[in-house]
Amino acid sequence: MALGETPLGKNDTEGAGINRRHDLSWRWRAIREGRRQTYEEEVMSAIIQPATLVLIILAGYLFKRMHLFGSRDYRIVQTAEFNLILPGAIAYSFATNPHDVSLLAVSAFSLTAALLPSLLIYLCSRHRPVSDRAFLMLNGSGFNIGCFCFPVLQSLLGSPALVPAAMFDIGNSVMVAAGTNVIMQTLLHIEPGKTLAQQHAGQSPTLPYMRPMDHDARRLQRRALYRNVARGFLSSASFDTYILMVLLMLIGVTLPDWITTVASPFYSANAFCSMLMVGMLTELPRDMHDIKAVLEIIGWRLPCSLAFAAAAWFLLPFDPIVREAVALCCLAPTAIFATMFTDKVLGNARLAGFTLSVTAVIAIIMMMGFHLLVGA
Repeated sequence: MALGETPLGKNDTEGAGINRRHDLSWRWRAIREGRRQTYEEEVMSAIIQPATLVLIILAGYLFKRMHLFGSRDYRIVQTAEFNLILPGAIAYSFATNPHDVSLLAVSAFSLTAALLPSLLIYLCSRHRPVSDRAFLMLNGSGFNIGCFCFPVLQSLLGSPALVPAAMFDIGNSVMVAAGTNVIMQTLLHIEPGKTLAQQHAGQSPTLPYMRPMDHDARRLQRRALYRNVARGFLSSASFDTYILMVLLMLIGVTLPDWITTVASPFYSANAFCSMLMVGMLTELPRDMHDIKAVLEIIGWRLPCSLAFAAAAWFLLPFDPIVREAVALCCLAPTAIFATMFTDKVLGNARLAGFTLSVTAVIAIIMMMGFHLLVGA
């Protein structure tokens, strides 16, 4: 003991120990309260930001009902979204986040998830009228990734989640941009470029079809089919951007910083413009037949979405962030392309728009629930 120090008595030692325990207890309580506050902030963020997207959808619909938007004005936003904003958001996600070639497995997974429901609907609806089968096949499969999942995933998981989402959309785009429509037209014998009303469709499961007997006629028919498929893919700016980004990724080219600067405004505008466009597309069903059609779409999509989401979470060999991002993509609503193809085949984009809006609300609820459940 140094000179001038007063020896500690028993009571002093016990007091110091109590003070240390109290200090540790206070620190531990502060850590727990900080973690609880952080968790509560994450929960509120997960609820408020997707809910804001729903309010944007509602605003687009109400503005149209108040005649601030015309019934066809959605095509202006649609043109900007598909040809400028969404490709810019895709380029931004590739420029700001590293991409691994192994994530091409996610593209194969999404291709399967977008293909199987359409084929299953075709097999299970073989006694239904061709118009019902066309609507179910176009709206019952495929996912709205770029216009819906990108902003939702950005809200829930941040920018890194856009990488697996973009890889998911590559396989998905193969189907929604052209594949599902071509498969539907081929299996139901629907002539491209004409609505079912123009082809005098009745209550039969498919349109009348007679296979050409002449070899040259069959060759011309195949060429027309190939041109239709190629036109569907090459006319999609989003799909073309994906292909370009994947090619650059495979050859190891890194996008320069100025690409990030240029694409940043489009990335920021994607959430608002895509949700506003959905609201502008929305129309209420006209009768019970339309309501039953929407409920049937929901009845098909819910079990398929949950099954693919579970498969993505438990079976894909990636880290939790990637698996959660892919699973959330499987819970997405109907693809925006479905409204365009439904309009071309059935002449009824309004019902497809309402279906998209309803499934968007359901998707946000399921995605928030899944995110809070797994907590990746």
